[in-house]
Amino acid sequence: MLGGGEGGDGTGCALEGRDAAMDRTLAALYGSGGQGSHRPDRSSRSAGLGGSAPQVARWLGDIRTYFPTSVVQVMQRDAIDRLGLSSLLLEPEMLEAVEADVHLVGTLLSLDKAMPETTKETARAVVRTVVEDLEKRLAARTRATLTGALDRSARVSRPRHRDIDWNRTIRANLKNYLPDHRTVVPERLIGYGRAAQGVKKDVVLCIDQSGSMAASVVYASVFGAVLASMRSIATRLVAFDTAVVDLTDQLDDPVDVLFGTQLGGGTDINRALAYCQSQITRPADTVVVLISDLYEGGIRDEMLKRVAAMKASGVQFVALLALSDEGAPAYDREHAAALAALGAPAFACTPDLFPEVMAAAIEKRALPAV
Repeated sequence: MLGGGEGGDGTGCALEGRDAAMDRTLAALYGSGGQGSHRPDRSSRSAGLGGSAPQVARWLGDIRTYFPTSVVQVMQRDAIDRLGLSSLLLEPEMLEAVEADVHLVGTLLSLDKAMPETTKETARAVVRTVVEDLEKRLAARTRATLTGALDRSARVSRPRHRDIDWNRTIRANLKNYLPDHRTVVPERLIGYGRAAQGVKKDVVLCIDQSGSMAASVVYASVFGAVLASMRSIATRLVAFDTAVVDLTDQLDDPVDVLFGTQLGGGTDINRALAYCQSQITRPADTVVVLISDLYEGGIRDEMLKRVAAMKASGVQFVALLALSDEGAPAYDREHAAALAALGAPAFACTPDLFPEVMAAAIEKRALPAV
């Protein structure tokens, strides 16, 4: 651990070279001057970042030089939170200096309406970089997992001859092998219905776009685009605060989806679920995923009645308190308990677990995180 080399440290040792430079970058953020109105002084550990864009840009370059990406991202978030540097992200040169991650995207989205036109192009480029990285990480596994779930959910016990899955049928009937005839008697045929080539499931992603849900909005938008790319799933994406916006027609580009959201504001889950409910035409083949911390500003009892009605009609209802890599989020425990009593337990979900959760919902089996 870097300890600094000033006389007041009591160690009698001074840092030099790279160690001293690393210590200065840490002191600028976490030192006594880190609340920042002073320019960094190379001889003082109490240096702060202040409000100077060039100064902060140099500091951003320094931390990328001295620390790994995961540490850089944490330090950037701390700088934005501790020093109030959000306004500096409205400057193109600042955006070009930062290490882009999901949390930075959330910050940019929250600043979107205040962002000058000269910065928006750079901001979209930063967001696109993060989104494309997430798609590379998540898309293949999501498609593979859900394709398997869709195939299993469409399996029928009396398939037409041309729809028989002979590999699965043989495996299921190996106990009926007749050695003398060197054949398997297929007592049980396994195959897929004629509708297997069309849309098998409808998925509605209902996303709370209040400020606390920023990372979840980013991940949900990426997953929405991945699901929309699968012909066998009809995907609808709805974002809400106290109003509701249907972003389904923008799902071919998750960046457009993200810039179509408006982070912040209140929350009316009941209104959002009312809209989603109005869009359901095949309840038995529909999965509704509510992504929200459940702090309801609308009519609580009506919200719960809608969830109960959807479940009674055959809809698979999934409530995610967060869709992010973070730990357990803050959420309304009373509303979570009420949903659990309806058979819709609410839980936080990591992006890596989300495909398994969706697969379980599609197959109408117990969710893996519950």
